[in-house]
Amino acid sequence: MVRRQTKPGIEAGSGPLNGAPSRLLSVSAWPMWVLALAAMIDNVDQYIVRGTSNQIEKVFGVGDFQIGILFSAFIVVNGIATMPASYLGDRWSRTKIIAVSISAWSVISALGGVVPVGAFGLLIVLRGALGFGQAVTDPSSSSLLADYYGIERRGRAFSVQQCLIYVGLGLGLAIGSFFGTRFGHYGWRLAFGVSIVPGLVIAVLCWRLPEPSRGTADRSHVTGKAGMEVAGESVPLFPGGLSQFTKNMIQGLRADVRTILQIPTLRYALVGVSVIGFVVTAVATWMPTLYERQFHLSQGSANLAFGSLVILAGIPGTLIGGVIADRWVTRIVGARVVIPGVGLSAAGALFMVSFIPMPFAGAFSLQLFAFLISSSTIPALRAGLADAVPARLRGTGYGAFNVASIIFGAAVAPLATAAVATHFGGNYRVAFALVMPISFIGAACLLAARRHIERDTAKIFEAVVAALAETAGPAEPT
Repeated sequence: MVRRQTKPGIEAGSGPLNGAPSRLLSVSAWPMWVLALAAMIDNVDQYIVRGTSNQIEKVFGVGDFQIGILFSAFIVVNGIATMPASYLGDRWSRTKIIAVSISAWSVISALGGVVPVGAFGLLIVLRGALGFGQAVTDPSSSSLLADYYGIERRGRAFSVQQCLIYVGLGLGLAIGSFFGTRFGHYGWRLAFGVSIVPGLVIAVLCWRLPEPSRGTADRSHVTGKAGMEVAGESVPLFPGGLSQFTKNMIQGLRADVRTILQIPTLRYALVGVSVIGFVVTAVATWMPTLYERQFHLSQGSANLAFGSLVILAGIPGTLIGGVIADRWVTRIVGARVVIPGVGLSAAGALFMVSFIPMPFAGAFSLQLFAFLISSSTIPALRAGLADAVPARLRGTGYGAFNVASIIFGAAVAPLATAAVATHFGGNYRVAFALVMPISFIGAACLLAARRHIERDTAKIFEAVVAALAETAGPAEPT
C-alpha cells in the first residue's frame, strides 16, 4: 500500500506526467508485489503452451521444429514491439499501460484454446500476439519499480518480481501438464483459458496503483527526504493524432537510443544480456524434453521436475540475490555487474558438468545448484540498469535490454537448439553441451562493465543535484 504523508512535495521531474508539484507518499511493499503478480501471470500464459506441447504436436500433427516456431513467435513479436512500447511507457501512465495490456493478453490467451484443428498457423499468430503484452509490461514495470524504490531497496524489489516470474513459469508448466495429460485432446484447450480470471483481477490492481513522478526515488536519495512524489495528470495518448504520434515516436526513439548507447555500462551489458537470453531460453524451452528423451521420464514427471528445479532453486536464489545486491552495492566496486558476471560463470560451469552422462539424480542436483546461483544474479543486474540509466529513459533502457536479449538471443534459441538436437538424433544433452559455453562470453561482458557502472551511476545523481539546485533558485542573501 502507498500511504499519504503530510509533508509537502518537491518539484516533480520532467515529462507529461510530471509537470507540477505533487504530494509526497510513503511506499510499502505493496507495489512491488502487484507488479510481480503481473510478471507472474504473463509467465503462466507463456509456459502453459510448453506444458501442453506434446498434445499440441499430436493434435496438429507437427514436430519439434514447428513447436519451436510456436515458442519463437511470442519472442519475435515481443522484440519488435518492445521499443515502441518503451517509448510509450516513458511518456504516459505506466500503471494504466500495464493494466490494459494484461487485460488484452488474458483474453488473447484464452482465444488460443478455440483454434480449430488444421489451423496451426492461427495458433502461432495468437501466441505471437501475446508478445505485445510482455513488450509493454516489462519495461514499464521495471521503470516503476525504480521510481517506487531507491537504490538501497531496488535489489529486493527486483528479486520479488523475479521470484514470481519463476512461480509463473512453474505454474504454467504444471497447469499445462495437468490439463494436457488428464483431459485428452481437449486438455490443452482448457489450459489456455485458466489465466483469464486472475489476469483480469491483477489488471485491476495495477490500474489502482499510484503513478510515481519519474526520478522521485533518485531525488529522495539526494535530498534525504523519504517519500514518493505522485505524478501529475497524464496528457491524452494521441494529442496530435496517431500519425503525429508515430512521427514523434520514431524521432524520439532515435534520440533515446542514441543516449542509451552513449552509456558505457549499457553497451557491455547489452551484449551480456543477449548471450544470457539465448542460453536461458534454450534451457527453459527444452529442458523438460531432455528429461523425457535422455532420462526417460514421462511427460508429467519431466514437467514436474523442471518446474521443481525452477521453483526450488529460482525463488530462494532470487531472494538471496536481492539481499546481496542491496547489501554489497556499496562494498564492492561495480557490484551490480560483478555479481552477475561471477555467478553466471559458476552456473555455466555447473550446467556443463550436468550434461555429462550420469544418473538423473546427479544431473538434477547439479542443475539445481546452478539454477540457484544463476537466479541470484538477476536482481543485481536489473537494479544495475536502473542505477545507470536516467529516470526519464528507464523504460527505453529496459526496452533495449529486452530487444537485445530477444532479437539477438532468445528468438533464435528454441529453433537453434532444436536444430542441433535434431542433427544429433534428438539428443538434447549434446545440444545443451554445445549451447551452454556461450554463457561465458556474456559473463565476461558483464565483468568488463565493472569499470564504468560506478561512474555512470554517479552521473545520474550529479544531474539530479543540478536539477534540484536549479529548481531551488539562487540562495537568499544573508
